[in-house]
Amino acid sequence: MGRIIRVLFGFIVACMAAGLALVLFVHTPAEFPEWPADKFAETGILALAVGTQAVIFAAPFAFIGTVYSEWRGISSATYSVVLGILIALLGFAVQYSGETGGPDSIVNVYAIVAFVVTGFVGGLVYWLLSGRSATASTPPADEGHKDGKPFAVKQPIDVTPTKA
Repeated sequence: MGRIIRVLFGFIVACMAAGLALVLFVHTPAEFPEWPADKFAETGILALAVGTQAVIFAAPFAFIGTVYSEWRGISSATYSVVLGILIALLGFAVQYSGETGGPDSIVNVYAIVAFVVTGFVGGLVYWLLSGRSATASTPPADEGHKDGKPFAVKQPIDVTPTKA
């Protein structure tokens, strides 16, 4: 039960962080000094809305990736980050497929970078909170051992150097 709570907590916080990262590509931090107080509140509400949409969209894909990583005991930051980037790029593709075309297309370098960074942030936050604690459900069987017993050495290996 603790594992499920850890994974859910990490996923939700990662999606909220990803939502904030995406919003910060619209309301850039360079503009912070000039912002009125209500602009910060607007950015926070927008980040919650985007994060909520990220939770809804990413849930099935993240579920598959998380189940696999928990089952295999993959606790690598690279795995979580790459999974986050792939989910974000899938979101970009879905966004692009819904376009009618024209000059206001989402296909530009800025939008692609925004989605990649969003996936990176989401994957990294998930790994920091939950992914690095992934442990294998069952110990993997040793490669080449069908019965679980170690290989028996039938002949000693000669390691003496030979002259050519």
